[in-house]
Amino acid sequence: MEKTEFNFKECTLSKLDKLFDLEIMDDIPPMTTWLTDDMVISEVEKEILQLYQRNLKQYVHDWNETELRQHFIGPMFTLVDFSSKKIGLFSERHLKGVINGITLKGNPDGMITSGFREPGQPYFCTSYASQEYKRHRDPDGDPAGQCLAAMLVGQEMNQQTFPLYGCHVIGADWYFMLLKGQEYAISSAYVATKDDIYDIFRRLKLLKRIIMELVS
Repeated sequence: MEKTEFNFKECTLSKLDKLFDLEIMDDIPPMTTWLTDDMVISEVEKEILQLYQRNLKQYVHDWNETELRQHFIGPMFTLVDFSSKKIGLFSERHLKGVINGITLKGNPDGMITSGFREPGQPYFCTSYASQEYKRHRDPDGDPAGQCLAAMLVGQEMNQQTFPLYGCHVIGADWYFMLLKGQEYAISSAYVATKDDIYDIFRRLKLLKRIIMELVS
């Protein structure tokens, strides 16, 4: 009997492609908009980003996943300020869905959803891994697969009325993702130890604007 229930941690891109007949695309129009539209960064924000970057350069090779989240990823999202009465950034909240008879479940590292104190409709999912993942890749799971699995559940909950946004982070490398129907796209790496940190922040600020338009 074939297995019909998977934890996010078990999921790889290859496994999800086969289970759900997914296709990775070079480009999807909403992804192009997200990655190319400009957003202004204030001087104060630039100074704070430079502080985050100095710490990242010094410690990224030594931080474990929790430390990476606490010292860099979390502050990046906090600086954008996703929390409001309409949307919120939630961590490790349980997410479960059934897609074509197959159950996917887990606790995503991060989600942006509707809702004030409790998560509601998902708009964005994210997963993280430290530099250690690069040195010793886990064949039974990867951040991209885990993130895409959560995005698939979010899309099912939303009845595919709009794309699901996502991002997986490995050390200093950020990869933005978008899922629309059975097609998904993954950006090239944005390296936070380089000037890419400003573009990472622009993508996060633009993500907030996109989500606020969806909930309005």
